[in-house]
Amino acid sequence: MILEMKVPSPGESITEVEIAEWLVEDGDYVEKDQAIAEVDSDKATLELPAEASGIITLKAEEGDAVAVGQVVCLIDTSAEPKADATTTYKGGDEGGNDSGVEENLAKEQADTNKSGEKAPNPAKETYASGTPSPAAKKIIEERGLDANTIKGTGKDGRITKDDAVNAVPSMGTPTGGNRGTSRSKMSMLRRKVAERLVEAKNTTAMLTTFNEVNMTPIFELRKQYKEDFKAKHRVGLGFMSFFTLAVVRALKLYPAVNSMIDGKEMISYDFVDVSIAVSGPKGLMVPVIRNAENLTFRGVEAEVKRLALRARDGQITVDEMTGGTFTISNGGVFGSMLSTPIINPPQSGILGMHNIIERPIAVDGKVEIHPMMYVALSYDHRIIDGKESVGFLVAVKEALENPEELLMDNNPKKALEM
Repeated sequence: MILEMKVPSPGESITEVEIAEWLVEDGDYVEKDQAIAEVDSDKATLELPAEASGIITLKAEEGDAVAVGQVVCLIDTSAEPKADATTTYKGGDEGGNDSGVEENLAKEQADTNKSGEKAPNPAKETYASGTPSPAAKKIIEERGLDANTIKGTGKDGRITKDDAVNAVPSMGTPTGGNRGTSRSKMSMLRRKVAERLVEAKNTTAMLTTFNEVNMTPIFELRKQYKEDFKAKHRVGLGFMSFFTLAVVRALKLYPAVNSMIDGKEMISYDFVDVSIAVSGPKGLMVPVIRNAENLTFRGVEAEVKRLALRARDGQITVDEMTGGTFTISNGGVFGSMLSTPIINPPQSGILGMHNIIERPIAVDGKVEIHPMMYVALSYDHRIIDGKESVGFLVAVKEALENPEELLMDNNPKKALEM
């Protein structure tokens, strides 16, 4: 029986995906539920599992954009695996040990080279070797290049147009370094991120306001409670829980920041779904912490860890990345001192965290050194006024500099569920 595997719908409003990578080869024997491909949508990268066991025939190439419901491969469910067959799975086995596959491939390569049946033929030396094509010849003459210094990549060593275009003329100061270039196709996810960033810049009245936070109180709380917190909850007490709960408090005080524009109307939310910008293997992703207003420190940290791991492992779903009402981006983990984060449309605000640096500041008329962080709020000025934006960021600063009173109700042990 031949089973047609079609592209499933990864989420509402998504009509096509892109084959990012086939994890198997044409003609391989695959097991049911084995990941056979990675597909990119405009929101996430997802794995495509085999719907049955059998011999697979691929019907789409890597990089192809395929419609939801389109057949991308066939599986012959009546076929049996060969006794000496080895499935070529690019991702390795579940235990991370693909040495058996490598050994088989190496043995096969050695055997075929020995027999000469499959060994690649060396490039032939013909009259075409080192000879430019007409288009390449024109470029060589225009640039004053020496054809003898250009390595041809065309058939039998012919110099192609691309070879001539990529050749770098001598400027009289040869360095001997590699000056090559490469070109690769952007994934659908990366292209969509680029489109959304440009859209945000072009369609919103984006403005950024800044402040700084003395992180000493949070450092002291973490130093006192982080070991017990981790031992009890099996998750670390990081900065994200403090920032998330400070944002929840500030959004309650300034609800316009927790709103967005829909045509001629402004939609305000009585809940807080916080999008957290994380760097995944395929680029920027923004999974959402749902109803953050109902979460404790432990709840926030556990959800941040869960979503970050799913994003890192390519398991994040479209539903987990849609519907946020406000975004927090932590560029500090990469060493950023200050930035102007771009709004994540249709949201109206994004808070940027940055790295923590010990700096001298004035405290009660004296110079003291404290761990300081710059924070930035980018907001849509069409619905958020300067007073609200500055007030929101000051409220975040106040909560972070006085977390025991404003975030823990003067009872850290209870707030941390110790």
